[in-house]
Amino acid sequence: MKMSPARKIMAIVLVGVISQISLADNAFATKAIAGVLVNLNHFPSDDQKAALQAASSDESAGRGFQMIATAVANIRHTATAEDKDIMTRIIASDRTTAQAKALAEIVLGITHVPSDEAKATLQAML
Repeated sequence: MKMSPARKIMAIVLVGVISQISLADNAFATKAIAGVLVNLNHFPSDDQKAALQAASSDESAGRGFQMIATAVANIRHTATAEDKDIMTRIIASDRTTAQAKALAEIVLGITHVPSDEAKATLQAML
């Protein structure tokens, strides 16, 4: 089936718009999660938990970001065993974005607070 030039242009524009919407949603989740992690001290505050809840409830953010937000909300000095398993699966997935993998790796490495290296990575995401 041949497409007219106008339809081709419209298809290209639609793909661009849809991908930007997707990126914007991941950007919200990334900033919310990174913002909590960069200031984390043993566990998230009630205000931080509210921000994480918003990210974990946002269906457009993608399942990986939702699971990472939930894992961060569950942190008590370190991630739970179940959340560590989930982070490992997120990192191993070939469908995971680089930012989601970086966030999952940071969650795995937290013991009370993120490392200085993790904080630098998180600052770059904000």
